[in-house]
Amino acid sequence: MSQEQAEGAPRGTLAPDLRGASNARERGRFSAQKKMGAVLRVLHGEPLDVVSRDLGVTGGTLTDWRDHFLAGAQAALKSRPADERDDEIQRLRAKIGEITMNNELLLERCHELERGRPLGLRRLRS
Repeated sequence: MSQEQAEGAPRGTLAPDLRGASNARERGRFSAQKKMGAVLRVLHGEPLDVVSRDLGVTGGTLTDWRDHFLAGAQAALKSRPADERDDEIQRLRAKIGEITMNNELLLERCHELERGRPLGLRRLRS
C-alpha cells in the first residue's frame, strides 16, 4: 500500500494521482460497482474524456453506462409497490397471448383447407 493510499484514500481505492498507474490492471470486465463509480465521477462533473482515459474504456462505453444508470434510476423512481393485481395482469396477458396464437394457427389451418378446395370458400355479400 502506498503512503498516499494509507493517509487519504479509503481502503480499496486509489488516490486520484495513482488511478492511471492501475490502468493496465483495471482493463477488461468491470463490476457494477466500478461502472457506477465511473458514472458518478462523470455526473459529478469530471470530464468524460478524463474518466474514460483513466479507466481505459471508450467515451461511448462510458456514455452507455451513464445512460443505463440514468434509465434505471428513472425506472426506480417511477415504480409503484407490487400488489396482487400485478400477478393477475401477468396471468391475463399470458392468456391473451395463448389465445392469439391459437387463433393465428386456426386461421392458417383454415387457409390451408381453402387452398385444397378447387373453388375455395366464397364469402357471401351482405
